[in-house]
Amino acid sequence: MDFEPYRGELVAYCYRMLGSFHEAEDLVQETMLRAWKARERYDPARASVRTWLYRIATNVCLTALEGRVRRPLPSGLGAPAADPEAPLTPAPDVPWLEPFPDARFDVEARADLRLALVAALQLLPARQRAVLVLREVLEFSAAEVADQLETSVPAVNSALQRARAALAGAGGADEVSEPDDPEVRAAVLRYQQAFEAADVPALVRLLTDDAVLEMPPLPLWYRGRGDYGLFMERVFRLRGTGWRTRSLTAGGQPALVAYAPEPGGGHRLHSVQVLTVTGGGRVARNVVFTDPRVLTACAPAQPPAPRAG
Repeated sequence: MDFEPYRGELVAYCYRMLGSFHEAEDLVQETMLRAWKARERYDPARASVRTWLYRIATNVCLTALEGRVRRPLPSGLGAPAADPEAPLTPAPDVPWLEPFPDARFDVEARADLRLALVAALQLLPARQRAVLVLREVLEFSAAEVADQLETSVPAVNSALQRARAALAGAGGADEVSEPDDPEVRAAVLRYQQAFEAADVPALVRLLTDDAVLEMPPLPLWYRGRGDYGLFMERVFRLRGTGWRTRSLTAGGQPALVAYAPEPGGGHRLHSVQVLTVTGGGRVARNVVFTDPRVLTACAPAQPPAPRAG
């Protein structure tokens, strides 16, 4: 019995449930181990291998979530900062939401891995979260979900209604364009060019009026083109100019890998910046991740060659 073909989608499922790619990998490994030990008891007359694996993965996730606090982004914890010169004090005790590293897995429907949606999912009770993902994203039937959760079809339908209502109240996922849309690619390229040139006015022109900048594990975040621009001026003042970037995607969103200039020459991997680009080709949100574990999962360590021109 071969479980490996299901690994990628199971990691994506556990990521939606936990908000952590690293925990998702661990939980899928636990799922595979449990499935292997129970393989003699698998009954193909009751469920497909895929449905059976999701039942095991759901139980593993629900157990892992017992007593856990949700994984937030900084914007989910309080009001935006008013001072672009505020102290840059990390909050390592907060279990921050992580991005999903697209390059690691061939996963369909990456739109459902976007940060805004995964952050909203974290607001739901664990069983409602499971019902919503299993029914709405993975399109299991209500009967299959009831079997996976060892409950009734009416209970599944009720939980789905409550989850939908709560998610709508939380705002759900941002309305964004796909990363392979030509307008989005052009907007990301313009942002890269302005960033590498340390051209803050050009960066600001690419933003929506209420653009958000957040930088876990820093708990502070900023809203609005003015504060975004002032903070970027601070970044270039502190870290220097001459940055390099490369583009990729994370959770189905356009993203940049930023490499900071070193005082003695060369560059070092600094951050993965996950961008939300609106239909008008403007950047509405930039979530800047600097956690070494996130960088290792998502980004090449070496910078690209200097941009031509």
